[in-house]
Amino acid sequence: MISTRTRIAAAVAALAITTVGAVSATAAPATGVVQTSHLTIASAQKAAQAALNAATKAGQHVSVAVVDRDGNTVLTLRGDGAGPQSYSSAQQKAFTAVSWNAKTSELVGRLQQTPTLKDIEGTLFLAGAVPVTAGSTPIAAVGVAGAPSGAQDETFAQAGVDALGK
Repeated sequence: MISTRTRIAAAVAALAITTVGAVSATAAPATGVVQTSHLTIASAQKAAQAALNAATKAGQHVSVAVVDRDGNTVLTLRGDGAGPQSYSSAQQKAFTAVSWNAKTSELVGRLQQTPTLKDIEGTLFLAGAVPVTAGSTPIAAVGVAGAPSGAQDETFAQAGVDALGK
């Protein structure tokens, strides 16, 4: 049987996670232990839906991907009428943004100085993804693909990230 104290502690923790939108993994201080923060699934869904809504409102058919700090896909939404290439492109853009903690439009310029960056598996150096940060640390990214331009994709991705602050 679960004690009242345990139930109250669990309720407070759930409320804190929902309010903040990020979950921190905590462990007793020890050598070789690193604490990380991750976007909650509810926050990832909120960001993805906001990005898809922005694209739909603009009459664009896109796919949206949200990846975690490690670049693993948390979720994807393929909008009605989105092209088949948009699904994987959104994931790769998001992976690229979280990997370098920068909008992919900014990273495109880095290819001129280091063209071999594009050879890193799973990356896509096209505008359309925005990192999500906790402080200055990347904890996720929203990637969008399928609009006629990367600038439009990035506008929709930014709408997803902006929705997290509301």
